Amino acid sequence: MHWLILAALLVPGLALGQAAQLVDRIVAVVNKDVITLSELNAAVATVERQLRRQGTAAPPRAVLERQMLERLIVDKAQLQRARDTGIRIDELQLDRAVQRIAENNKLTLADFRRALERDGVPFDAWRQDLREQIMVSRLRERDVDEKVQVSDSEVDLFLEEMKANPARAEYNVSHILVRIPEQSSPERIEEARARALKARAEAAAGADFARVAATYSDAPDALEGGGLGWRPHARLPELFASALSRMKPGDVSDPLRSPAGFHVVKLHERRDGAGGAAAVTQTRARHILVRTSELVSEGEARRRIADLRERIVNGSADFAELAKAHSDDAGSGARGGELDWIHPGDTVPDFERALQELKPGELSAPVRTPFGYHLIQVLDRRAGDVNQERRRLEARKVLRERKSEEAYEEWLRQLRDQAYVELRLEER
Repeated sequence: MHWLILAALLVPGLALGQAAQLVDRIVAVVNKDVITLSELNAAVATVERQLRRQGTAAPPRAVLERQMLERLIVDKAQLQRARDTGIRIDELQLDRAVQRIAENNKLTLADFRRALERDGVPFDAWRQDLREQIMVSRLRERDVDEKVQVSDSEVDLFLEEMKANPARAEYNVSHILVRIPEQSSPERIEEARARALKARAEAAAGADFARVAATYSDAPDALEGGGLGWRPHARLPELFASALSRMKPGDVSDPLRSPAGFHVVKLHERRDGAGGAAAVTQTRARHILVRTSELVSEGEARRRIADLRERIVNGSADFAELAKAHSDDAGSGARGGELDWIHPGDTVPDFERALQELKPGELSAPVRTPFGYHLIQVLDRRAGDVNQERRRLEARKVLRERKSEEAYEEWLRQLRDQAYVELRLEER
């Protein structure tokens, strides 16, 4: 069977079979799913628009197709795993995410939609893409981030290093990754090394690094030019941090080997970091939690929390009294929902994102986290010095982020290698 997708055009006087017209074809099979030529063309067109906006010359069409096809393969593999393991984003969660993005762009939802469509991006397709991005983010949090462990001895070593050199540099950096599949032969590893060396040579000779990254890199950010932006020394992978400490602005590193493959790093700018103990923003907040369980469905939990919010908003009930009566967080519920002063990193990502967007006195919309549905209200904020306990927590967070980046690269490589992939792009 030749894998074709046919569309029937209902033309008067023609049989259905006679009216069938070729409109698309399959360019890759990924496990139980497929990637079509129209999907690939749409993805390439999106990236070409993005590169034009950035002022970056696009690589040759064949290179761009190969890069985008590989990205689509990895995306499909991640989405399949998310769906197979029960990750879902319902309409209410998606609506809130869309609204938040529109507000962050200082636009109404209607204006945001018109802006997308002026740029040639259908709103419904963009919305579905956002749903998939959130699913992949949740998958990463569950399968990678939550499994990263940082030992007390690692924290001790990190704090000693900071004490010896408190003013560490910050780097504006970009990178290229040439991925190596698991259990690669020595010949395959040498091919990857040669590809990394070729990318390094072009970048060192003055070629636009963003274009070199778009041409050679297998990293998820390749078509964004591989830019990592400004990163403090402590928040870079140790492999990068070690190389960058010896580089000058404009330098391009030799290929750096990690479990995921070969990396090439370019240092754009460098600046001295602030020394000493930094102040952090602490938030005092309260919340009401309705947990989901075998007895309380997703829909029922969402309905309950929405009802509680309505009672608070219309003034018929007091937040503290409702927290005492209805919150499934017994510890804070007994105190009217009040939490201790919260530092960055103390709460799960969805809760922290909602917390950061609230002004003192403001009540959140229902917030979904792995624990259930929350109502959150910020009571106060303050800047406070970091005591020893908090320094350890901050150090643990920095190390966790560093290890998480490295673990995610390795996890992506394994997911890609374990997927059944059949390429058909060359079939014409």
